[in-house]
Amino acid sequence: MEFQDKMLKCVDCGADFVFTAGEQLFFHDKQFKNEPKRCKACKAKRVSVLGAAPSGNGPAKVETRTTCSHCGKETTVPFRPTQGRPVFCRECFQSRRQAASA
Repeated sequence: MEFQDKMLKCVDCGADFVFTAGEQLFFHDKQFKNEPKRCKACKAKRVSVLGAAPSGNGPAKVETRTTCSHCGKETTVPFRPTQGRPVFCRECFQSRRQAASA
């Protein structure tokens, strides 16, 4: 299949932009059905405004404040601790990991 550069109009700013043959090939390979609607500048602006929005595929990130089981320092961990299992701060976790691999 041969692709040629195509001019499209941005839905946000109304400016014409080029949908290159290479981009078309990429879209074809990924089986995308729709052509891009925004120029690169408007797309970048939209991404920065919306941020890296979670896709909703997994559980929301959890951060829990707790106390390190080894040194007693208050720390934050990226999970909900399970009762009866030790929780370590970053420093203690790293030192235990290094000791285990030695």
